[in-house]
Parts: sequence; structure tokens; C-alpha cells
Amino acid sequence: MGLFDFFKKKETSPNEQEALDKGLEKTKEGLFSKLTKAVIGKSSVDDEVLDELEEVLVTSDVGVSTTLKIIERIEQRVSRDKYFGTSELNSLLKEEIQNLLAENNSNDFENFEYGNHKPYVIMVVGVNGVGKTTTIGKLAYKLKQAGSKVVLGAADTFRAAAVEQLKLWGERVDVRVVAQAMGSDPASVAFDTLQSAVANGEDVAIIDTAGRLHNKVALMNELTKIKNVMQKVIPGAPHEILLVLDASTGQNAIEQCKQFTQATDVNALALTKLDGTAKGGVVIGISDQFKIPVKYIGVGEGMNDLQLFDRQEFVNSLFK
Repeated sequence: MGLFDFFKKKETSPNEQEALDKGLEKTKEGLFSKLTKAVIGKSSVDDEVLDELEEVLVTSDVGVSTTLKIIERIEQRVSRDKYFGTSELNSLLKEEIQNLLAENNSNDFENFEYGNHKPYVIMVVGVNGVGKTTTIGKLAYKLKQAGSKVVLGAADTFRAAAVEQLKLWGERVDVRVVAQAMGSDPASVAFDTLQSAVANGEDVAIIDTAGRLHNKVALMNELTKIKNVMQKVIPGAPHEILLVLDASTGQNAIEQCKQFTQATDVNALALTKLDGTAKGGVVIGISDQFKIPVKYIGVGEGMNDLQLFDRQEFVNSLFK
């Protein structure tokens, strides 16, 4: 079994599907109540319906530029096929969202090859409060369940709470945590974590980083330093830079994505707290705007509620 084979599944289990459906409930309810109001009294998809649809998507946090792209595609379909009834609008919208996500390679990780990296190094970035440490804990749990040896590095040394929370997760899922004194150099913690991971023959090292969204230059310098120090131990590390975003913050999540992608080479995204928000449409907007694959979604508080993002299952669940 490969390190991440626990995420590679031919079909979603009933429990996972139920968690996804439940997690997207608020987004689905918000989207469809707005769509229903948009087509009341209308039999065909005309300019007025498209204007209403545009407003529905924007207020569902899909984002303006992505919304305009979807509307343009639907306009082309309506123009080409001459007639679309409002009863067909849901299926039309579902198709175009799936097409958009497919073009944005949002399932890049479905067949992602992790190669012979040992340890495989994941650097996790994101602002405080987005569920970063919880995501690390849940990921460590899944890896451990799959038989991998995991170590966590507490490189967010600016907040005592961050280090303590990571230690608690380490105890909870029974994985080792490398930590230093408060205020220590984060790069030093990362260096120690990787050195000990190599010495102990661990399969995966996950490095937590500071959640401050300070000025871009300072953020870039700090993350670059951590990366450079890690590469002294393991050339090519980190193999994955995972940006964690809180879906419930809607457009603010898009702004955070912009800041962090300018500061470092983010190559994977995790969207958390989908179960507590009606703003799940932000997943579509972020995927479209940044062309970075959404790898994980958080759909609940449970240990198993971190799922590999599957664009088809996501859209199908949204339009059930």
C-alpha cells in the first residue's frame, strides 16, 4: 500500500457520502432556495433569468469572475440549443460547474504519484482559526490508520496555544510531535523534525507553520527560510505545500489564497468547515481563480471527516 492509498477509492463509502451530503446541506439549501425564486413564473431561460442566476452565484460566494464565466457558458448553450426551459436550468448549471472544475484539474491528486520520497514532507500554511492544526491532526490520523509512520513538527512557535494544540493532536492520534521552546526559530523546528524523521525511518513529516498573515515580504521570507532549511536535510522538500482555508469566510478565503500563493509555492488546498456554512460555492471560485487543485475538504468535526475532494461527488451532492 502506498502512503496515501487510503484516499484512493473507486467509490465513496456510504458513511463518507452521507458526511459529504450533510456537510453541503447549508450550501445546497441556500443555492436552491435562491434558484427557485429566480425562476418563479418563468418557463424559459431568458436574459432576466440569467441576471437572476448571476446574482444567485455571486451571493453563494462563487466569486464574480467565476460567475461571469459560468453565465457566459450557459448563454452560449442557450443560444446554440435555442431553447432551455427553467426546469433544465439545474442540470445545465451542474454540467457547467463540473466542466469548469475538470478544466481546473481539481482532481489532480486522484492519480497523484508520491514517488519514493521518505519521508514525504508536507508544509502546512494558513492563517489562525481556519482549522489548520485540526486538519493536520485528521490527516495524521488517516495516515496512521493506513499504516504509515508520521511525525508532526510544531513550527508555529509564536503561539503557545498552537504548539499545545498540536501536541494534543499528537497524543490523540498517537504520533510523535517535535517541538521547541516558545519563540524558537520555526526553521530550526522544521530542521529538527526532518532530521529525526530520517533517523526514525518515518514515512511522513507534517510541518505546522505560523498562522499570521503579516506583510507579504515577511511572510515570504519566513516560509522561504523554512523551505531552504528543510532542503538541507531532504533535497526537494517540502514535497507538498498545503494551504488550509476556512470555507465559511467566503470571499475572505479567496483573498487569503491570493496572499499565500504570492508568498510561497502552494500546490494543494484544503477547504475546511464546509458543514457550518452556506458558502460552499467558494470551492468553485478558488479552484477556478488559482488553478491549484483542491485536495481535501472538511465536512465535519469527526476524525474521519477530512475527505479527498472529488469534483463529481461534490457537484452531485450539491445538486441532489
